[in-house]
Amino acid sequence: MKLINRYLISRLSVMTLYALVSLLALYSFFDIISEVGDIGEGSYNGWKVMLYVAMQMPSRAYELMPLAVLIGGLLALNQLAAGSEITVMKASGMSTGRLIAVLLQFGLIFAVATAVLGEWLAPGLSRQAENMKATAVSGKISTGKQGLWFKENNNVINVREMLPDHTLTGIKVWRHNEQFRLAEAVEAESAALSDQGYWLLKNVRRSVLHGDKVETETLAEQRWSVSLNSNLLDVLLIKPEQMSVSALTTYIGHLKNNRQQTATYEIAWWRKLMYPVAAMIMALVALAFTPQSTRHGNMGLKLFGGICLGLVFHFAGRLFGFTSQLYGVPPFAAAVFPTAIFALLGIYLIRKQEKR
Repeated sequence: MKLINRYLISRLSVMTLYALVSLLALYSFFDIISEVGDIGEGSYNGWKVMLYVAMQMPSRAYELMPLAVLIGGLLALNQLAAGSEITVMKASGMSTGRLIAVLLQFGLIFAVATAVLGEWLAPGLSRQAENMKATAVSGKISTGKQGLWFKENNNVINVREMLPDHTLTGIKVWRHNEQFRLAEAVEAESAALSDQGYWLLKNVRRSVLHGDKVETETLAEQRWSVSLNSNLLDVLLIKPEQMSVSALTTYIGHLKNNRQQTATYEIAWWRKLMYPVAAMIMALVALAFTPQSTRHGNMGLKLFGGICLGLVFHFAGRLFGFTSQLYGVPPFAAAVFPTAIFALLGIYLIRKQEKR
């Protein structure tokens, strides 16, 4: 029986990888088309477009993993059904419960892969891709592991990151005089952007150089005039979908401490937790749309229906997240509801199939 289990998991995994590669190729093609219009701006050329799209692939793979599991599972199981292999397995003693257990093991493999992509690989590479593109297009800024660097008048400025509420963190400013000698250094814990053309620096440490003497002072707040276009700072903006679970946890705590709305980020937090589970659920849905033998139903029609259902799941989760905020649905329910519905649907269809 272990040999059959390994055989099933290998067939399912190979077809899922084929489906994932195909979906990535399709989405990458559309991404390249959307980026073509920006070629020629600054130093953004064809090579950087390809690099940008390649760096976005882990994020795409994370988004598409449940759909790939469904399509790969459908293709593999339908091939097995067409060759009467599922019938032979059941005749040799494999029950439906055992088959479901094998499918859950297969789904667990890709659930772990989804969690690894979403928690560690995709967020960092997506931000690096956006930074690289912004640096190439604008030509006025430089980005790296330490955030964004730019020069304005006699100031060299470094901003580590920008939170979703447009709060800047980790601000450092070095001002030089007309002889290009360091005259002042300012470091602020955070800054709030103002529409009046200044940043409100908070928890400021300021050092002023006078010949061989240094005067230091600490300020709770300080206004600092800046003419920088705020759009350039968008490269630092962290979107909820690009944040890891740990980063979302920290930021939600920050918002609660400052009595701000957290619904959007709590939905993203719960979705991050539930999304790997969706890969396992899609394995069950694949079985629900697989005829147990060639004598039952139209295989092509069931395959098409299963793929359409996967596409519905792919787009419904995000749409439900948006609409749930309008009607005050609790974040937990908003994130769990689509996955739970598909899980119940898969179980219902499998039970209905067994009663035939």
